Amino acid sequence: MAAQAPEFTYVCPPDGQVSTGEGPLSGLRLAVKDLFHIAGIPTGAGNPDWLKSHSVPEQTSSAVEALLAAGATLVGKTLTDELAYSLNGINAHYGTPLNVVAPSRIPGGSTSGSAVAVANLSADIGLGTDTGGSIRVPASYNGLYGLRPSHDVIPTDDMVALAPRFDTVGWLCRDLETLVKVANVYARTFSFEERCAGEDTVSLRHVTVCSIVDSTVWDEALQSWAPLLEEQFESVSHCKVDSDELTRASAAFRVLQGREIWRQHGDWILKTQPVFAPDIQERMLWCRGLDENEEAAAQIQADHFLQYWRTHVLPTPNHVALMPTAPGAAPLLDMKPDDLARYRSQLMGLTAPAGLSRAPQLSLPWLQESSAPWGVSLTATRGQDRSLLQLASSLEAKMATLGLS
Repeated sequence: MAAQAPEFTYVCPPDGQVSTGEGPLSGLRLAVKDLFHIAGIPTGAGNPDWLKSHSVPEQTSSAVEALLAAGATLVGKTLTDELAYSLNGINAHYGTPLNVVAPSRIPGGSTSGSAVAVANLSADIGLGTDTGGSIRVPASYNGLYGLRPSHDVIPTDDMVALAPRFDTVGWLCRDLETLVKVANVYARTFSFEERCAGEDTVSLRHVTVCSIVDSTVWDEALQSWAPLLEEQFESVSHCKVDSDELTRASAAFRVLQGREIWRQHGDWILKTQPVFAPDIQERMLWCRGLDENEEAAAQIQADHFLQYWRTHVLPTPNHVALMPTAPGAAPLLDMKPDDLARYRSQLMGLTAPAGLSRAPQLSLPWLQESSAPWGVSLTATRGQDRSLLQLASSLEAKMATLGLS
């Protein structure tokens, strides 16, 4: 296990705490995952060989610029797993950011540094990316709010991609109010609805409660939330999600993502021969070995899963799914690598549905297991980002009224 790392890989110069305007984010500190380009600051993507083989950016990501123009103050760039290809938050080169709310557990990746910077009060907004769960997972593990928006609603220019087909810009905050402020800035800047191909925003009036994990904590939480759900929604349905379907979703996502990763980075890897951590290296070699027949088969499998998901979980745009963000609290730091790999596969069964359907998923810090945070997710259909945030705000207000918060 690598040594504990500070939350920042690169910090701005002492006089370089940048804010380019005043607005709704004035007074809020912004920590940016080390995938986003910021003019004059190196982008390391969590790997020393990437850092050495790429020049210092001359342009800043528009996702970063929008927040700075709204008044946010940039306080630093944050650690990421190598090329963002992990959900653990463990970086063999730079260390593992300390999960301050559960120090014996991993922080979750690949937006590990941004999550920890927000959790330890170094920042108010942690900007990151989510391809296979890299906002949702660290939000769950660190007791934060984290949004993976619909694919394409926020531009991904001037950043290091992992798998463009699935890459999204997301963010983490300690409270829902701040998270919504960021969403409103992006909505005004990038026109959410237009970028969602003109899909209409609807009221999320029906909830599907997903039985996905075998957990007493989850079962007891659902019992306590029953009055809340009955008050909020016109209908509450329960779906025992087929574990085989989730396994197939995870497997299909991994292959489709893997093919994208090799298309994106294969030439650089073959030319540079970078040093990766053993688990990242193993995955990169696996990506290299995938072929178009495996990709085609994975796409068929993904389409089959999406049909299942739309039939049983989200049959209309008015539906929202309530489900655990992860199988449980964050794994312990000393979990054996083989066990961690098996856990990753199970975890991706929970994160793959939103990725495959290009849909928004919001992780909320509503659960605890073994005194450690465990997130609850609301997942909607693609394009319903604003409705999802409005619903979450309504639910939190009613939780307080009902004495459930």
